[in-house]
Amino acid sequence: MAEETTKKKNWFVRHKVLTGVLAFVILIIVITVAQSGGNTTNKTSTPTAPSKTNTSTTAKSQPAPAPKQPEVPAEYKSALDKADSYANVMHMSKKGVYDQLVSEYGEQFSAAAAQYAADNVKADWNANALAKAKDYQDSMHMSPAAIHDQLTSDSGERFTPAEADYAITHLND
Repeated sequence: MAEETTKKKNWFVRHKVLTGVLAFVILIIVITVAQSGGNTTNKTSTPTAPSKTNTSTTAKSQPAPAPKQPEVPAEYKSALDKADSYANVMHMSKKGVYDQLVSEYGEQFSAAAAQYAADNVKADWNANALAKAKDYQDSMHMSPAAIHDQLTSDSGERFTPAEADYAITHLND
């Protein structure tokens, strides 16, 4: 009888892991297809300079132009676009976004580009932790303690303890 219970538990754990991995792979495919689906606009376009109309006859009265800000490298912009998808579509943690960007099995960005993206992506990490917590509660029927462990685990979602605490506190709101 104990052997049968152990087999059922092992099957359930394998089923949970495989379901989670499959859902993650499907989300990556959907995001990749959506991003390459003919969108020709650039999210990080630079504003056009105002037209130069000289109302004064003397050029000396015009202030000197401000020094030009250094251009953000293309790799950094691309990493930021990917980080936005991971953070705001897949509700990943900041550490999870960084890891996905530098992963040899993921995006393969340089560490500097990934750090720039993780530091500059506009995301609500508490809201992301809450969204992941609700997914675990609804699809895997996990306890709040198990959800907290999954959210903060190095082999899980990698949210900060404070973000996981926020998610658990607001789980049933």
